[in-house]
Amino acid sequence: MNLNAIFLRSFRILLLPFSLLYGLAIVVRNFFYNKKIFQSASFNLPVICIGNLSLGGTGKSPMVEYLLELLHDKYATATLSRGYKRKTKGYALANENTNAIDIGDEPMQFYTKFPDVAVAVGEERIVAIPQLLHDKPGIQVIILDDAFQHRAIKAGLNILLTVYDDLYTDDFFFPTGDLRDQKVSAKRADIIVVTKCPLNLSAAEKEKIIQQLNPLENQRVFFTAIQYQTPYHIISKNKKPVSLNDEVLLVHGIANPQPLKNYISEISAAYDEVSYSDHHIFSIDDLKDINKKFTKIQSNNKLIITTEKDAVRLLKFKEQLLNIPLYVLPVKPVFLFDSAEVFNNTVTDFVNSFKKDDIETAI
Repeated sequence: MNLNAIFLRSFRILLLPFSLLYGLAIVVRNFFYNKKIFQSASFNLPVICIGNLSLGGTGKSPMVEYLLELLHDKYATATLSRGYKRKTKGYALANENTNAIDIGDEPMQFYTKFPDVAVAVGEERIVAIPQLLHDKPGIQVIILDDAFQHRAIKAGLNILLTVYDDLYTDDFFFPTGDLRDQKVSAKRADIIVVTKCPLNLSAAEKEKIIQQLNPLENQRVFFTAIQYQTPYHIISKNKKPVSLNDEVLLVHGIANPQPLKNYISEISAAYDEVSYSDHHIFSIDDLKDINKKFTKIQSNNKLIITTEKDAVRLLKFKEQLLNIPLYVLPVKPVFLFDSAEVFNNTVTDFVNSFKKDDIETAI
């Protein structure tokens, strides 16, 4: 552990009193919902919630995209997100004129990849869902992105994500830890997915993690790994595999870049990075800094790699990016232990459990 990490951990321990106050507020809030003093609304159509108990990147966006890929050809599907770091407020529905500033980078990513999906944002999801159903009355399935802790809505299927090397069972309330909800809230999940596992995760380690999570009898636990795809140019969309002869400048503004950095170091000759905070809004000065650092790389075989989430925030510089070798690295979750079919069937069985007439009268 480096000195910065040691300092940060020591500093966060000093914030324990604030964590206890924050935790108390969460416990009281959950008590009010559990005792039905605070009411949760439900809707008469399939609502699937993707979320976690902690701050930071657990792989929610790739999981939302996995579900969109699974469902959008068979059902009129919508996603609803908060739209974190957008410059607008209230409810908004994505259209051909929308950009990441309007709805946030992750919803923009969903809309770009799945233009037939209704992509909406709204801080108050309880208000946004009726508006979404009014704007898109044919909607048959709604996927709530990052909404596990938002109990004003009662989803029909709750999918809770936790990272392989940072399980919620080992965490504590923010700011000493990263928890934004009680560990016991995991009991509300129907499915628990352990994300960002190594591809060679052993059956013995799988069982050890399941014991640590201690799921209820009705809860299913799945394990996924990150699978990176072939990079494509941010503007032309032409694909270019990275080879061991390439030197890479990695540009990222994501919560947990370590798996990405590990991957780039394995597939390239060498890499440098330009890192930003999560959901960073790129400026023209940032683009100049990136170009400046890229020019300093001496190799003839060099390229810039960024994430899909960062790419939607860079697209506003379309003209400047036309002749820059900036490639986007797609990512998707892959289910381990041949469990993809079981997961897919669990989701589709839930959606199919709603009668068509019920869905059509959901409003």
